[in-house]
Amino acid sequence: MDLRQLEYFVRVAELGSFTRAALALNIAQPALSRQIRLLELELQQTLLLRNGRGALPTEAGKLLLGHSRGLLHQAERVREDMARARGALAGRVALGLPPSVARVLTVPLMRSFRQEMPQAQLSISEALSASMQEGVVSGRLDIAVLYENANSQGLEISHLLDEALVLVQSRRPRALGADSRAGEESISMQEVANLPLVIPSRPNAIRMHVESEMAALACKPTVALEIDGIAAILDLVLDQAGSAILPRNAVARSLRPQAFSTRPVRGAEGKPLAIRMNLACSALRPATLTQQATMALLRRTALALL
Repeated sequence: MDLRQLEYFVRVAELGSFTRAALALNIAQPALSRQIRLLELELQQTLLLRNGRGALPTEAGKLLLGHSRGLLHQAERVREDMARARGALAGRVALGLPPSVARVLTVPLMRSFRQEMPQAQLSISEALSASMQEGVVSGRLDIAVLYENANSQGLEISHLLDEALVLVQSRRPRALGADSRAGEESISMQEVANLPLVIPSRPNAIRMHVESEMAALACKPTVALEIDGIAAILDLVLDQAGSAILPRNAVARSLRPQAFSTRPVRGAEGKPLAIRMNLACSALRPATLTQQATMALLRRTALALL
């Protein structure tokens, strides 16, 4: 029995599938199955029940799962302690960010990470909240920034910040719903409900938040087009297909921010419309010292730039 076999077993048990675990571990499925079988032979126990829907841990497997998580965490702590003895934090941290946030934070965060933790590695990926939530639970991601409507099952959640959402319109003449007040004063959600919107499809967190705010005012969005991806939404707004509600930073970091006008939106309680962003890590695997340091660095960077 070695740590690699335990890591493989934990990943299969948590994901409930040899196929998904092989993809997450970046190894061939036959090799993964062989290592699990060798572990079962050594322990003289059937650890996983294989069926057409995946793989589930047996009672013995559940017992080993608890021990394995602890052993793997301790092994990571040993590596960190040895690195700290050399005067540095070490290890690899996988971080997931929403696209609009990644545009703002990736470069300054990576620069600060290299300065503060030169012996560690940071991997940053962009994804939607639902995908990142699954990534943290499965172990593919160590940390993620999730919007408020993300499923919190299996996660430890802490508030990061509230990101302002604004009405985005084209500066071109005769843009749909545009008027001379754009960029000067706020607009109510009731007024936004009457504008044709280019909006992400459900269950996008911003889409769900906008619908929830409008429902509190007994109205709903006028959907002109449903499309996922900030760049595509901005292209369509610029082409006068409609208006959009997006984070202010999505416009500021676009290729042509001067081509758009933005207006603050008043939410259901008359306050500026904003969406809560949370910092998430696994509730099953305690954060290592390097991961804790990365979360602290991420929090400082986000509060300074967003």
